[in-house]
Amino acid sequence: MRFGIFGLVLAILGLSACSDGTPGGAGASDGKMLVVFSSRHYDSDYALYDAFEEATGVEVRTIEADGDLLVERLKADGERSPADVIVTVDAGRLWRAEQEQLFAPLSSEKLDAAVPAGMRHPDGLWYGLAKRARVLVYAPDRVDETKLTGYESLADPAFKGKVCARSSGNIYNISLLAALIDRWGEEKAQDWASNVAGNFARDPLGGDTDQIKAVAAGECDIALVNHYYFARLMNEEKDKNIVEDLAVYWPNADAGVHVNLSGAGVAKNAPNPELARQFIEFAMTEQPQRFFAELTNEYPVVPSVEYKNAALEKLGDFKEDPIALSKLGENQAEAQKLFDRAGWP
Repeated sequence: MRFGIFGLVLAILGLSACSDGTPGGAGASDGKMLVVFSSRHYDSDYALYDAFEEATGVEVRTIEADGDLLVERLKADGERSPADVIVTVDAGRLWRAEQEQLFAPLSSEKLDAAVPAGMRHPDGLWYGLAKRARVLVYAPDRVDETKLTGYESLADPAFKGKVCARSSGNIYNISLLAALIDRWGEEKAQDWASNVAGNFARDPLGGDTDQIKAVAAGECDIALVNHYYFARLMNEEKDKNIVEDLAVYWPNADAGVHVNLSGAGVAKNAPNPELARQFIEFAMTEQPQRFFAELTNEYPVVPSVEYKNAALEKLGDFKEDPIALSKLGENQAEAQKLFDRAGWP
């Protein structure tokens, strides 16, 4: 059962019983119920919940809202929180929840074996669920790909008045700049942010899909987006015409493509920590990992998982930045300062 944030109070009051008056409802294992607080709202996640329910007999209930709202709700609830698992988007948001001490450390040999070290917290506070890459989308009739060199291209004077991007307050951009600070140092990262802001075709407006549509409409020639927004348009019959004349450039130069993730951890005050562990371990098995690729156009965090997705296959392979994603949160505050100094709205 899914609840939005405005249904949260009613949901919490109703967590101890279902419509038939029995804990967990019909079919639940020993009346057990797992409560997931999530900032994700994708088909892949709902498929994961259903698969876990089918495999275990444990009912999954979710509370969904923006990541920052979830953090505030968890802080306000404190020890009374019904959350067993916290799921949120971006290593930067995972770090924010970590700083608020909302996670309980999880020790799992299965998870440590399945999830690469850079895709999980060193102390087991969270584990990556699925990966997304920050790429450049461009119009080949207006941009010569041989002239592109990486994220640096967005700062090239040749693209004056031709770049589109989301606002500097967007967590995807904050995490990218945090990674570039680690890669280049603060001085070069500051110059990059300032020069990109100076190349904007317009003030940042909308989400990543809006940036792609702006390139298609000729408002700009190149944009900074997460890959799965482009792949989603490629896979949708009604939308694929938007991207048919566009291309994706993988910034493989230098350290490689910036990769971020969605992740999950056991809530600090989880009523059912053992169920929470089982759920996160289940999320790393083959079928759920395929859900993320096949239903949401993300990449599995478990390297051995194979999947079928025409758009991802067409986009091809790329070189990942090997940075440990736990570092993105550490550089988050500095990244926001650099954006502010750069005048990136």
